[in-house]
Amino acid sequence: MTALFVDPRRLETFRVVASTGQISAASRLLHLSQPAVTAQVRQLEADCGQPLLVRTARGVRLNAAGRVLFDYAQRIHGLLDEAALAIAAEETLTGELVLAASTTVANAIVPGLLASFLRTHRELQVRLEVGNTREVLTWLSEGRVPLGLVEGHARAPGIRLERYLDDELVPVVSSQGPAEWSRVRTMDALREVPLLWREQGSGTRAVLDRALRKAGVRKGPQRGDLQLGSTEAIKRAVSLGLGVALLSRWSIDGELSLGRFQVLPVPGLRIPRAFSWALPVAEPSGAAGRFLRHARATPPVLLP
Repeated sequence: MTALFVDPRRLETFRVVASTGQISAASRLLHLSQPAVTAQVRQLEADCGQPLLVRTARGVRLNAAGRVLFDYAQRIHGLLDEAALAIAAEETLTGELVLAASTTVANAIVPGLLASFLRTHRELQVRLEVGNTREVLTWLSEGRVPLGLVEGHARAPGIRLERYLDDELVPVVSSQGPAEWSRVRTMDALREVPLLWREQGSGTRAVLDRALRKAGVRKGPQRGDLQLGSTEAIKRAVSLGLGVALLSRWSIDGELSLGRFQVLPVPGLRIPRAFSWALPVAEPSGAAGRFLRHARATPPVLLP
């Protein structure tokens, strides 16, 4: 029986592609061209003698063999991180890690990143400032925080955005809500149901305003709609059957897996967006810099 050799470089490329679900996103994180990333993944598949990824219009996802190899790749990556930390001159971080996040990512993304980071930096204190995207960019511009994670299209002077994770806003209703809302399948039907909106200044609201206006569904809230100040408030309103919400796919993973929410399949309505690091011109240093490097290297994975 021929022994299988797995090239560590190809394995790491595969891990990042699988983590992000996008060749383009992986190429940015790895500082490689997209053709180079694709070539490494295909060579790894050739080495393994079988496909590892399923190619879709939206990117890639793991097949059964890929999930097995991805688990090993994650464990190897974790061991290498531990080794690097064990020999690093800056082995122990103390003081306070300060960062800011818009509300969706503060709930859905940041806790997992902090949990994995603090496992090796237990001496740190953490202060997470939470606001909408506009507020986070203002705090960063004012020097109140050294690092932010935001959603939407907002910009601010002296701030650069670094794309981090792909997301999509999807229309959802409560599985226990009014039956007629669960039957929404067209743009025309979507115009006739109450929608649940975030407040002005929210990154989600900015993306949603633009997408629904382009689709001809809404030009802002109308009679019967609700405007609420956080994703969690909107999710609660959905649970109570108060309307249809367009929410981040990352933010409703738990509700979908438990069967509490259902996604409405509305052809022609696709609202992609990204979560991005908001950074000053200079790369953050100290605890914020170490946290950013950790997050770049170990992006969270949205399970299919």
